Amino acid sequence: MSKAKIPQNLQTRKSTLDEIDARILSALKSDARLSISELARLVGMSPPSVSDRIRRLEAAGVIRGFTVDVDTRAIGYQIRAIVRIRPLPGKLHLVERLIQERPEFIECDKITGDDPFLARLAVHSIEQMDDVLETLSEHAVTSTAVVKGTSVKKRLPPL
Repeated sequence: MSKAKIPQNLQTRKSTLDEIDARILSALKSDARLSISELARLVGMSPPSVSDRIRRLEAAGVIRGFTVDVDTRAIGYQIRAIVRIRPLPGKLHLVERLIQERPEFIECDKITGDDPFLARLAVHSIEQMDDVLETLSEHAVTSTAVVKGTSVKKRLPPL
């Protein structure tokens, strides 16, 4: 296998990351299961040096963890939705807790604007989605859009 090339969009700009760090991050984003030896070969360094860099990136909070990308449809969650959630006055913390307690909400961001929460939901059916949203109905107004497809998968920002 040849050395990993740094993608054009990962060029270092006003960052504490150097080109090697960017190559390591790019390679790990493509395949987080790479062995240290394989990763070292891809970036043109020794395994101990790559291991040290990964530890440094973890300590700096750049790398927060290594994860698996699961297709929710492949495990039976046929419907994905994006839900904008606007708590009723005085219900912000209660609604946030309700979102955190429902495992069907697989991701939720606090955002600016009229709707303080933007959540991603994965459910088996429309009926299940209605059930999840019903738990919020006394405390918040929701606006739901079913996801038809993904145009841009989660990726690294320019480094």
